[in-house]
Amino acid sequence: MLGFYEKFPKTLHGAFTFLSSTSLRKLERALIEAFVKLNRESMVLEDVAFPTMPHCEAIFEFGIAEGNNFNYLNREEEQRILTAIRKAPLEVMDFICDIRYHKEENGKKAALRFDYYMLRFRFSQSLSEMLVFHEKGPRYVTPEDLGGLIIRRVNEKSGKRILNIL
Repeated sequence: MLGFYEKFPKTLHGAFTFLSSTSLRKLERALIEAFVKLNRESMVLEDVAFPTMPHCEAIFEFGIAEGNNFNYLNREEEQRILTAIRKAPLEVMDFICDIRYHKEENGKKAALRFDYYMLRFRFSQSLSEMLVFHEKGPRYVTPEDLGGLIIRRVNEKSGKRILNIL
């Protein structure tokens, strides 16, 4: 089933409840579009989190669940998801988020350990939630930092504040 990961963990490391000022279709579309834009975007860790590893680069990669697998988001996958959302909004959307870190040392780019997160979005008409599970990694980006980044990006993508954290 598109958007649903059957083995989503019961243990949570973060949870966000938010009000939405738009329809579920528009909210889900904005979320997918924000993730596709954020995919493979390189940013300085200081722009995302309070860095425990200063002068580090963070690169995000998102995938959406389908049964027991995740499909990484690209333009083709984006269109497939948006078509499904146009037919009927999804009640749950599960994602994987890999965050790769690099630090420049002696003029060379050195790869550091990755963070692996799973995200579950549960949608209702006005009140929705995002659940965060940290699978493994150093947590250079905390669950709170990741949630804040996602909400900021969805609001930026929409051109107005459609998500308000409670």
